[in-house]
Amino acid sequence: MGDKSKIEWTDATWNPVTGCTKISPGCKNCYAVRMANRLKAMGVHRYRNGFDVTLQPDVLHQPLEWTRSRRVFVNSMSDLFHEDISDEYIKVVFDVMEKAAWHTFQVLTKRSDRLLALSRELPWPDNVWMGVSIENDDYKSRINDLQKVPAAVRFLSLEPLIRQIKNVPLSGIDWVIVGGESGPHSRPMDPEWVRIIRDKCIGMGVPFFFKQWGGVRKKITGRILDGRTWDEYPVTQQPSAAMTY
Repeated sequence: MGDKSKIEWTDATWNPVTGCTKISPGCKNCYAVRMANRLKAMGVHRYRNGFDVTLQPDVLHQPLEWTRSRRVFVNSMSDLFHEDISDEYIKVVFDVMEKAAWHTFQVLTKRSDRLLALSRELPWPDNVWMGVSIENDDYKSRINDLQKVPAAVRFLSLEPLIRQIKNVPLSGIDWVIVGGESGPHSRPMDPEWVRIIRDKCIGMGVPFFFKQWGGVRKKITGRILDGRTWDEYPVTQQPSAAMTY
């Protein structure tokens, strides 16, 4: 975790929780599992439990210490709405995000049912972007749950895209990210799956971000789609100036 990230669509990562469990096919080759186990083998205390869900309360207020405004991916090494994380802890995370109004927080989950159930009890400041991750047509119900959440920005991460998603519902969706799977045993992505989603985004005026083609050597396959990069973001208000706490 830290105030810099190599993830193309964010600036920093913040992990008040680490660890998760696999719940759908997109999790099969999860990069976070490999990283957590590697860090455990290296003796990194934060990953002493490997990829078991572990609260990291000592970093809860980390974003308040970052004075420069940035996009922050929340729980790149976990899922904030995992069943082993208490409602109270999730609310504390949201409280920190609300206080750190000069940052933009990007939260992703595959557990959209819990997100929806808890959404009425959470604050939804403009600087919190809420997204769901979908890997194929079987999990479009996550989008339906997200559409009912009162977030200022709702977004989709269609990554790793391991099968075509037909007719992605974009009503009430403000941003779409698409990417192929990377790393060992990565599953290929058909370019036509990407083009269909991109063209629908263009038709509906939804910003489209193409993250990567993926593969074992993702730097070589790159992220060019039809001769260009696609780095669109939602148009939002500028974050407030940093405050001292």
